[in-house]
Amino acid sequence: MTGVSLPCALALVGMPGAGKTLCADHLRSRGYPGFRFGQIVVDEVERRGLPLTQESERIVREDLRALQGREAIARLALPALRPLLQTTAVIFIDGLYSFSEYQLLRRELEASLLVVAIVSARQQRYRRLGDRSQRPLDAAAAEARDLSEITTLEKGGPIAIADYTLLNDGAPAALTDGLDALLRHLGLELRRMPPDSGNADKSRL
Repeated sequence: MTGVSLPCALALVGMPGAGKTLCADHLRSRGYPGFRFGQIVVDEVERRGLPLTQESERIVREDLRALQGREAIARLALPALRPLLQTTAVIFIDGLYSFSEYQLLRRELEASLLVVAIVSARQQRYRRLGDRSQRPLDAAAAEARDLSEITTLEKGGPIAIADYTLLNDGAPAALTDGLDALLRHLGLELRRMPPDSGNADKSRL
């Protein structure tokens, strides 16, 4: 046990193809509630009547940040995250992108924030992106996306400052086993918050 304050949000970060979705799906299958930041962008794409493509998502994401600041997605996610943290001691966030979003959550989430970076060799990530069934990317497109996310979205910041790092250069099961081992190490077993937790001191593990 590490003395992590509850409630706690576990933010999964990483470059495209690193394995964030695999980790998020695994946590969801184990019963951990979570929220995908990208859903805010998808919902706005659909609201605008745009085709659901990576280009539409990029345009909407950049529009939101231009209008509401670089932390826009995290700010828009707070109304969904706070109710989850009132009922469940451990949740996960899929898709924390920018350092500005990280800073906002540290200030305003009213819960512990643990960032877990999933990392993988660049060429291996590109192979995964090329092999996926939905919206595959060739190596040139994958590299262009990397550069765009690093320069435009400040994506490197949360990865660099992550509390823990999981290497994903082997079988998928090795990554999910590593995630389970980390949860055990941290003592972050799935549990519900007591009804009066909002008026009591935050529990500690």
